Amino acid sequence: MKLFQALFRRKGMPNGHIYRGKQRLVKEVTPRDMQKLRNEYAIEEKNMFYLRHPYLTMEESKGHAIALGKVERNLLAMKMKQKEFKDNVRLEDRLNHLRFKESWD
Repeated sequence: MKLFQALFRRKGMPNGHIYRGKQRLVKEVTPRDMQKLRNEYAIEEKNMFYLRHPYLTMEESKGHAIALGKVERNLLAMKMKQKEFKDNVRLEDRLNHLRFKESWD
């Protein structure tokens, strides 16, 4: 077994597992990797810009959808009602049913 390990040792490879431990292989960062990361960040920033600044405002998009016949007026009114916020719910309100038998004597 030791003769096999000595003869067929992978040259330049670390002992043990190559991705864990004290003697592991760590890939070096190349300029190509850095450029690829910069490009990904630039694309992400462009996407976030378009999400922050939509092409049409809400009023324009409502009129646009109605003009194309995609949305009926009453359906649009229902969507506007759904946008109202719900009441605030506290944790005490959610867990209030657990307090039915509180005796701290």
